[in-house]
Amino acid sequence: MNARKITDWVYALHADITNAPYFEGFWPIPQGVSLNSYIVRGNKTALIDLYRDWEDAPSQMDSQLSSLGIKNTDIDYIILNHLESDHTGFLRDFRKTCPNAQIITTAKGAALVRNFCKAFPEGEDQDAVRAVKTGDTLDLGDGVVLSFTETPNVHWPETMMTFEQKSGVLFSCDAFGSYGAVGTDENPERIFDDECTKEEHEHFESESLRYYANIVASFSSFVKSAIEKFAQTPIKVIAPSHGLVWRKNPAEIINRYLKYASYNAGGSCEKEVCVIWGSMYGNTKIGVDAVVEGIKSKGLPVRVLEIPSTDASVVLAHAFSAAALVIAMPTYEYKMFPPMAYILNLFNRKHFTGKKALRIGSWGWVGGAKKEYDEAVTPLKWDEVESYEWQGLPSEDDLKVLRERGITLAQKVLA
Repeated sequence: MNARKITDWVYALHADITNAPYFEGFWPIPQGVSLNSYIVRGNKTALIDLYRDWEDAPSQMDSQLSSLGIKNTDIDYIILNHLESDHTGFLRDFRKTCPNAQIITTAKGAALVRNFCKAFPEGEDQDAVRAVKTGDTLDLGDGVVLSFTETPNVHWPETMMTFEQKSGVLFSCDAFGSYGAVGTDENPERIFDDECTKEEHEHFESESLRYYANIVASFSSFVKSAIEKFAQTPIKVIAPSHGLVWRKNPAEIINRYLKYASYNAGGSCEKEVCVIWGSMYGNTKIGVDAVVEGIKSKGLPVRVLEIPSTDASVVLAHAFSAAALVIAMPTYEYKMFPPMAYILNLFNRKHFTGKKALRIGSWGWVGGAKKEYDEAVTPLKWDEVESYEWQGLPSEDDLKVLRERGITLAQKVLA
């Protein structure tokens, strides 16, 4: 497989991971994920971001370097925008093949090179790592200059982005990324946005939202800050480390990430309701149907997701974008239905704040879920419709109240 040309001096290398079940050990990736690295050449050669020894990523990237006539010993610099293991897991072994290459990263990144990646054998000269800060540059010669901008907490504290001034390429690592392998059986070298059909773009949009909700949502304020830092930068290409390389319309993925970042803290969410429900014997489900009927009577779109059959990564994506949530589950052993407790734990971890919300649920011999629920959602500062519980099968009076609660929630969204 060949490297893909972005300009005469900038090339994309990529490996599609297609057989791994999970990203970060627990987010499902049924359509895979890509690992993207980049070569920038002036009189000297820089490799931007790396990979881990995952499936056959090293051999895929070795073949692409060979397609450019580059041997590992030709690499003068290894630029590490982000030190998470999917970008650095192969660093120690890779650097043995290019021992004279200088590693360039932020000061916090340099500490991770030594202490997290263990990239240097004991006693080796550790001056081979150069720490950079916002505004620093690296001149590769022949008019090719890299500039560095710290973008902390997008999504680790050490992260930065690298901009190549001559080509206008922004190497953004995890920012502007997506799940999904980018190559196809017909075109394994596909990597650019303008090589995708409308339907394929819809798929990647869905996968970029799921990726953002799973990986980046906790850090939305930092995403906004990072984008602001590049507001006056003449970006022509967005080159992330996962997903498509945006050479035709880089503004599309930037604007998409700005939209996602606005979903936190009750921002500009989609005017729709995400109903997340679990039921032991169907009693809670009957109540869900009544609430949905009330919401739909006001013309609002509703997405209904059953747990635990719907994976948490999908629940996060749709709950993140929706303006309102319905949380429906029975009491289980005096507390919340365990699959829902897990979902709410994730909502807290990802800071899903400022939502409109309604909680409903049935109980058997005694209630109790409401107390644990209230404790779980208090930090999220949701604007809640009064919750409603019932024992066993809902009565006609229960169903009437539940329809009214659905209408009240819809009116909050439409207000």
